[in-house]
Amino acid sequence: MRNLVDPVIRKLLPSKISQKTEKSLKNTSLLLGLLSAIAIVFDWYPLTMFLSFPFCVIWIYCAWLHTEPQLKWINLVFLLIYCFGILRYFFGIEMFG
Repeated sequence: MRNLVDPVIRKLLPSKISQKTEKSLKNTSLLLGLLSAIAIVFDWYPLTMFLSFPFCVIWIYCAWLHTEPQLKWINLVFLLIYCFGILRYFFGIEMFG
């Protein structure tokens, strides 16, 4: 799986960024994470998915920059779950009943 995903990520995203840019990305991700948690508490569906999706994208990218294998794969799994949920929302797919 790694041999399939790593080249795609490397092709799409720069392999090096400045510390200032990385810090901005991580602060943006923190804000998205906090807003997502608030959306969960107040049951603001589907906002939770729309906030969590870019959160995961940022952390996947930052993990790929520093080759943190566990962090990038965990976030990739969450990203796929959010993609499924967003597609399900837009296409009105009912799963259970």
